[in-house]
Amino acid sequence: MIVTKSRILLSILLGFIGGVFTASFFVVNQNYYFLLLLFSLILLFIFYKNKLAALAAFIVFTFVFGWWITDMEMAAAKDLPYAGQTFAENAVVEKVSASSFGQNVIFRFPAEKISMLLQVPQYPEYAYGDLLKISCIAKAIENKDPNFDYRMYMAKEGVLYQCDKAKASKIGENQGNWFYAKIISARTVFEDKINQVIPAPYGALAIGLLLGGSSGLSKEIQNDFSRTGMTHIVAVSGYNVTIVAEYLILLGIFLGLWRKQAIWFAVVGIILFVVMSGLPASAVRAGVMSGILLWAMKNGRLANSENTIIFAGAVMLFLNPLLLRYDVGFQLSFLATLGIVLSSPFWEKSFVKKHQAFGISEVIVLSLSAQIFVLPIIAYNFHIASLVSLLANVFILPIIPLSMLLVFLVCIFGFVFVPLSLVFSWLAFLLLFYEIKLIHVLSQFPWASVEIENPSVSSIVIYYIILTYVVILIKKSQISISNVK
Repeated sequence: MIVTKSRILLSILLGFIGGVFTASFFVVNQNYYFLLLLFSLILLFIFYKNKLAALAAFIVFTFVFGWWITDMEMAAAKDLPYAGQTFAENAVVEKVSASSFGQNVIFRFPAEKISMLLQVPQYPEYAYGDLLKISCIAKAIENKDPNFDYRMYMAKEGVLYQCDKAKASKIGENQGNWFYAKIISARTVFEDKINQVIPAPYGALAIGLLLGGSSGLSKEIQNDFSRTGMTHIVAVSGYNVTIVAEYLILLGIFLGLWRKQAIWFAVVGIILFVVMSGLPASAVRAGVMSGILLWAMKNGRLANSENTIIFAGAVMLFLNPLLLRYDVGFQLSFLATLGIVLSSPFWEKSFVKKHQAFGISEVIVLSLSAQIFVLPIIAYNFHIASLVSLLANVFILPIIPLSMLLVFLVCIFGFVFVPLSLVFSWLAFLLLFYEIKLIHVLSQFPWASVEIENPSVSSIVIYYIILTYVVILIKKSQISISNVK
């Protein structure tokens, strides 16, 4: 067996991710940390001249390291030294999101450097950077839904406490980061420009496509998107970010930049786009994953970028190990991107080149690749699987780039020349109308989706073991064919 640098890196990264996975889903006695660590050191000391033995030792070590940091994070999330303590001081708002009862406000006490969750009615409205005078009792975040661990979901965001019996009043503003506040303000202005010329619910879809978010859509429309597997188009997904990058590359080339310079121009654009979306974790993941995928595609290295994708995932887990279990968005974006990267060479050779139907074949295979890799995660977390998702993607994804471009032009010309903004708004409205109506029609089919009740973790593990085996067989067959040629 040839031990290349690429295989060494991949093995070590997978060892680390395996350790994070083990600690995330299984409770294991901490004494095993030391036994495995001791085993790896002995193995390295005795067989240090044997490359395979040394590699095995490093894999075990990174496995233990991933296991250890995850266990520490989970223990810290359950250790609440401030629970029951009364706070009466000023705090700065870090994030505000809509909820079914009003607003979820995350604020931070500068002195103690801890963040808390405050659940308040819709009015008065709060915004990033607001200075609040707060009096409340810190308590553990409640899990109201037995099927969703909201406490750990918030823990991965660094929020461990909920503000109970709160009295809050706004006493100032502009206390946050100036640059970030300006970007958030720009998003609000963009939303206003869209809503002024595109009626609901199409304006809400336009905002979702361009900036991410589905809160402006009615529950009925959100259910339609869920049943057809099209929710990803109104999130800041890798697909949306890649579209933005593609347009920025074209703009850079149009402005006279070289291709490599245009790619860097697109990278800067992705960063600004992610910041404008409000820097949610999903947007950051999408930016990283899509940036890597775009880089690989533009450099002709799509077939050899598995290590890069896995490296990005490992870095994210190193910074926040709780993502693996408690952030579905991380799971979906990581697996969908990896699925596209692993499957694309096979589909490209066996299907796309033979059936180039105006680019539709590429949409089909990319959508299919992503769905194969994320299906168990969707079934486990949402208990639903869409049977019309592939069909919906085929008829909608090809026009999403044009929709996003038209919506962006609506915003830009809303500042410089309103009559032209109205023209673009009508063109955008036609596409948005088509997308919502088609999704609604497809969602009405009795067989549009099926409910999946409580799939076990073991069945999901078996699914991915089989999928990994199939991918390995395909890659070996491709290597054999290449050697024959």
